[in-house]
Amino acid sequence: MSLPHPPADQITLPNVLAVLGDATRLAIVGHLARNEGVPLNCGKFLELGSKTNLSYHFAKLREAGITRTEVVGTSRLITLRRDDLERRFPGLLDSVIAAANDFPLPSADGLRD
Repeated sequence: MSLPHPPADQITLPNVLAVLGDATRLAIVGHLARNEGVPLNCGKFLELGSKTNLSYHFAKLREAGITRTEVVGTSRLITLRRDDLERRFPGLLDSVIAAANDFPLPSADGLRD
């Protein structure tokens, strides 16, 4: 089983920016960037929300071309599509990640100490 991903030439700036306008998705992208080169499974993000909620966010990121999700058995391994994004929009991902570091991470219950 494989999940659909847009080809690199069909990744659009308005869609990428709209998807990255969500705090949870920014937190996911930031976590992926800090663990670059290591595919992460959904369980690494449970502090950000329920499995159902995270599945929604992962789908939005994948459909926008920001992440790649590989199905391995019952696991979904998620990585950033840094090379594709850098070719399409040079410097954008690094700028977004740097700016996102200024914001607190959302928690599953919406509260953060």
